[in-house]
Amino acid sequence: MVEPVSILPPAPGEPPALPHNVEAEAALLGAMMLDNRIVEDIQIRLRPEHFFEPLHGRVYEAILRMLDRNMLATPVTLRPMFEGDASMRELGGPAYLAQLTGSGAALIGARDFANQIYDLALLRALVAVGRGMVEGALDTSEEVDPKSQIEQAEIALYKVAEEGGEEGSVKSFGQATKIVIETASAALNSGGHVAGLTTGLERLNAKIGGLHPSDLIILAGRPGMGKTSLATNIAFNVAQRYIRDQQDGIAHTVGAPVAFFSLEMSADQLAGRVLSEQAEISSEQIRMGKMSHAEFATFARAAQDLENLPLYIDDTPGLTIAALRTRARRLKRQRGIGCIMVDYLQLLQGSGRNSDGNRVQEISEISRGLKTLAKELSVPVIALSQLSRAVEQRENKKPVLSDLRESGSIEQDADMVWFVYREDYYLNLIRPKEASIEAGDSAVEVTAFEEWKIKMERAHNRAELVIAKQRHGSTGTIPLKFEARFTKFSDLADDYYGTSDFDD
Repeated sequence: MVEPVSILPPAPGEPPALPHNVEAEAALLGAMMLDNRIVEDIQIRLRPEHFFEPLHGRVYEAILRMLDRNMLATPVTLRPMFEGDASMRELGGPAYLAQLTGSGAALIGARDFANQIYDLALLRALVAVGRGMVEGALDTSEEVDPKSQIEQAEIALYKVAEEGGEEGSVKSFGQATKIVIETASAALNSGGHVAGLTTGLERLNAKIGGLHPSDLIILAGRPGMGKTSLATNIAFNVAQRYIRDQQDGIAHTVGAPVAFFSLEMSADQLAGRVLSEQAEISSEQIRMGKMSHAEFATFARAAQDLENLPLYIDDTPGLTIAALRTRARRLKRQRGIGCIMVDYLQLLQGSGRNSDGNRVQEISEISRGLKTLAKELSVPVIALSQLSRAVEQRENKKPVLSDLRESGSIEQDADMVWFVYREDYYLNLIRPKEASIEAGDSAVEVTAFEEWKIKMERAHNRAELVIAKQRHGSTGTIPLKFEARFTKFSDLADDYYGTSDFDD
């Protein structure tokens, strides 16, 4: 085993030495050149920049390059690569490579050497982050923005914490099979055939099997369709189920704490919507105080019942995708969130690297960032999205995938795409003039109004959720009940459509 490296205190006036162990680096390189198979165990985690001595990093990189070409990496085969290396000349020239292989004992502790080199590199990275934080905080020459500095520091720290995460990305088929069996078992035991998190909507759960970890779900629709309402409904259902399962002592819950990033509405507006849904008192009544004492008592009880709801709302405007990911990681670490909502995708900002102002590329960067976040935290991410005005130009207003606004890679990155569609919204826009025979209007005009009225009665309080894309199953349409006064979606009785199968 390699003993931990101790750092001697610096002489007065000298900066402290960075953590390192050059001897361990030399011993590891020697072991790798003696037995190239060692590289297979360590190259997944260890990179050239992890070596403190730059020359050792270059030797390590050269060894990897040789093996990538299916060639042996030995002092003899590596020699031509370092004939002109100035640092190597200072150590006696390419003969230094042979010196590295002088101790065969290093073969026994190669993995321990690699682990220590890696750990010391992380410590140096932490030192660099700390110095950067201090220098940034002391520098007041530019516009002072402490919050931005904090976000940048969090991103840098998380990058250090993420180092080496690739090790867990390779699974044997047996390990992957075990995960599939566990997922199927969870769905079987849930009683509602839910393998992931519940949406609170039985028909939707039956169609998609719940919200699955690592999935990016795009929930899209034209303004007025109820995208935010459906998102808040699902967020509430997931969070409430978590509380209920905790109280009932159910270990394998289909609920979870939820993070809701609202770039359009404030936290109190979203909270008001949730309270309106649960108390069944309209948002207008709540906002203007138009309630009876009995209604206010119901409203107050609902507020008290939901006081400890694990639904965390971040209403910071103008978030970048990097800042959102940083905040989501923090909530995952501090609150254990299991689901993320983003309202809505087009209000997020990219990294700013698209200097040519290409909005499609920026949206593509954002959608990829959201998918990466879902995989990184292993949680479902539901991102709301606007649709293009092309919908309004068609006679059939039901959305299709090509209607995704500034789509870029949205459709490609998404595991599922849902569209909210309410026919009554469009019927209200084409209401014919109410005619009467007594007033001398034609029978044709009377018939047009009657036909419209029949369609309106059928569409009233009805909505459709179109599953336009689903990687895990089939597409289809889910009928839902929508109570506009309370902005509440719920399951619709079977007898309305006369069938329990709604697949396209």
